[in-house]
Amino acid sequence: MSTTISSATASEKKASTQRLVGWEEDCGAAAVGHDLTGADLDAAVIEADHSRVFHSWSAQNHLPSFSVASGFGARLWDYAGNSWIDFSSQLINVNIGYQHPRVIEAIHKQLEAITMVAPSTSNKQRAEAAGMILEHAPAGFEKVFFTNAGADANENAMRLARLVTGRDKIISRYRSYHGNTGAAIVATGDWRRIPNEYARGHVHVFGPYLYRSEFWATTPEEECARALQHLEHTIIAEGPETIAGILLESVPGTAGIMVPPPGYLAGVRKIADKYGIVMIADEVMAGFGRTGSWFAFQKQDVVPDLITFAKGVNSGYVPAGGVIISSRIAHFFDETVFPGGLTYSGHPLAMAAIVATITAMEDEGIVENADQIGEKVLGPALGALSDNPLVGEVRGTGVFWAVELVADKETREPLAASRLASISKRCEERGLILPVHDNRIHVVPPCVITAEEASQGIEILAGALSEEAER
Repeated sequence: MSTTISSATASEKKASTQRLVGWEEDCGAAAVGHDLTGADLDAAVIEADHSRVFHSWSAQNHLPSFSVASGFGARLWDYAGNSWIDFSSQLINVNIGYQHPRVIEAIHKQLEAITMVAPSTSNKQRAEAAGMILEHAPAGFEKVFFTNAGADANENAMRLARLVTGRDKIISRYRSYHGNTGAAIVATGDWRRIPNEYARGHVHVFGPYLYRSEFWATTPEEECARALQHLEHTIIAEGPETIAGILLESVPGTAGIMVPPPGYLAGVRKIADKYGIVMIADEVMAGFGRTGSWFAFQKQDVVPDLITFAKGVNSGYVPAGGVIISSRIAHFFDETVFPGGLTYSGHPLAMAAIVATITAMEDEGIVENADQIGEKVLGPALGALSDNPLVGEVRGTGVFWAVELVADKETREPLAASRLASISKRCEERGLILPVHDNRIHVVPPCVITAEEASQGIEILAGALSEEAER
């Protein structure tokens, strides 16, 4: 794989920032801080953002003071020229890295051709994007319904399952996140569901999580068997004839990057078949290279009925998501109207970005790079952190890892949020951006990250963890 996509030279970094500043100057008074440069411009951007923008999942008086001017590959920098290795991929979606030239060129070309085509109108880019996605799906998948993001992909997957089965209930897991729209947020298993529970027909179960087992398990095999038994017993108690679908992240992401034990997804597939339930694999975060394969479920040798995607399909360059639909479900609607649609379903700019992203991933071995980085760099280096008294467990695959931090290894008491904030701040000061969730640090860099960058980032993290452990 070409490393020119993964790391910016000093000249590239300078040129990118100059282009951005020059564009803002051309905008005149409408641009924030158009007469400022460097750190002063960063400060002006942050002040304007905090005073004008209403931020998601935040108390508005407690927002981070961080400005991004541009990026390249797996690196970000601000207007002052400070640079960071990015272990967040923004919202775990910039899989192909920042400013990939092939994707930018494809968007430019599409801008010159046509910028908007209604979903009902045939469009070359949309057809090509669907075809390329289907090429990486298992045999037996025939069509793609495009959405704007992952949340509405899950919304429509649940709708498809309900329409096809004539049933109402959706089973999903605690410790999950499926999006912030009406049904998707209620299918979600974390705290964000509770103030938003307005949708009907949702049931939750516990999935496998051996480190904090709900099933008194001591081995992966026990955890798998007992989690599947719990799922089936819940289905029986709810009434199998009422269950339309089982919605699950192939690898739960925001909830803790919990790679399922061998046999779990296959067991869910077997239970779904037994009771005529649609199995929906949420691959919004895990798909398109994140786990070192095109889809995470492919490492478990299982085939769902519906696959939802977004994020990595075009690295978020233009918002896009969708549902990959099996032939059986697709043909149900040959003579039956599907009662759903979106104005920007299959938007040409998003489709051009998808085609260019998948093409680059294929040509440059980006998915393979993610797999190798996980196996040879991140896995071993993160595993070596287990000697630190604050590290309870390290788990993951590809470029999708979590480091669970504890105050006590024996009791597994979660490390306080203030101490994670301290670790994160140290990393940021030393040139590393990483996301923190509850008592976990997630290591989720772009799939194009180089071995050198990954090693450098882990070295920074290791130093921050050691200093915190000595406090």
